[in-house]
Amino acid sequence: MVGKNRVKIAVIEGDGVGPEVIGAAIEVLNRVKEKYNLSIEYVYTEAGLKYVEKYGTNLPDKTIETLKETTCLLKGPTTTPEGATSLRSANVKIRQALDLYADVRPCKTMPNVHSVKEGVDLVIVRENTEGMYAGYDFAVGEDAAIGVRVITRKACERISRYAFELAGNRKKHVTFVHKANVLKASDGLFKEVFYSVAKDYPDVAADDAHVDAMTQWLIKQPETYDVLVTENLFGDIISDEAAMIVGGIGTGASANIGKNYAMFEPVHGSVPKYAGMNKVNPIGTILSVKMMLDWLGYKDAAFSVENAVLGVLKKGKTLTYDLGGTSKTSEVGKAIADRIE
Repeated sequence: MVGKNRVKIAVIEGDGVGPEVIGAAIEVLNRVKEKYNLSIEYVYTEAGLKYVEKYGTNLPDKTIETLKETTCLLKGPTTTPEGATSLRSANVKIRQALDLYADVRPCKTMPNVHSVKEGVDLVIVRENTEGMYAGYDFAVGEDAAIGVRVITRKACERISRYAFELAGNRKKHVTFVHKANVLKASDGLFKEVFYSVAKDYPDVAADDAHVDAMTQWLIKQPETYDVLVTENLFGDIISDEAAMIVGGIGTGASANIGKNYAMFEPVHGSVPKYAGMNKVNPIGTILSVKMMLDWLGYKDAAFSVENAVLGVLKKGKTLTYDLGGTSKTSEVGKAIADRIE
């Protein structure tokens, strides 16, 4: 939380449709800056697949240095290539370099956005630095490969505590998602730590569910959940499922939060087939701006962004193709920005 101090926000436009959704989000943020007289400076920097030819990497060292000199990061989606010898995800590298251990993804029903169920309001809290994404994934000769899953007590404790703190300000219910019946040592450790932390929060209900069962319950009864906490890979999968349950990843926002830094980005990918077409939904990126303003301590400004998004959705005249409309990315951004006034 920064309050009224001068804020430097790093901006990475990313690959594919990234520049378009970031452009729409910046238009909204500029209007918020004017209305609330916020002292915010943008520091543009580079990351993504399109910079590999220039730098030999998707995340140059100078970008990490820039991030360390700013307050937080607003980031567009970046493309991660497949293949055993390809570059690691820029997102994963940023999270690990800055210890952004909590990936926070709200999933909430909104007007004129089709939802499997009404009244859904849950948050998935995903441990961001370990699990199957720790980086220990390698070939063993030509016919085998090994991926090492890392789970530590420290990471389990701080992500569990984050989830309980969050739930304490919401509906006071945390569900731990795991596969401890099969992954007995790693998820067994996580489960032990989760229930140990739960003792410090007697006013918050705590329970758990196997990840395969959770994929079913999220479809059948998503409205019954509050905060779900889990490890990296499971969180990656169920957060996209939950986003689709409330209307699709085009409206999904996320925050990657550490002790002293945070990154905010849409849930969706770079969608290269739509790059330059001014077509995709910018609402996920704009709601990520809302989360960023909240984290910075600008509560009224954050509320105004969410209110503007809901107002545009409720009116239903400026919607992108994924929501059944024909509006362009920039038109949706402008409509939301205009409602800030």
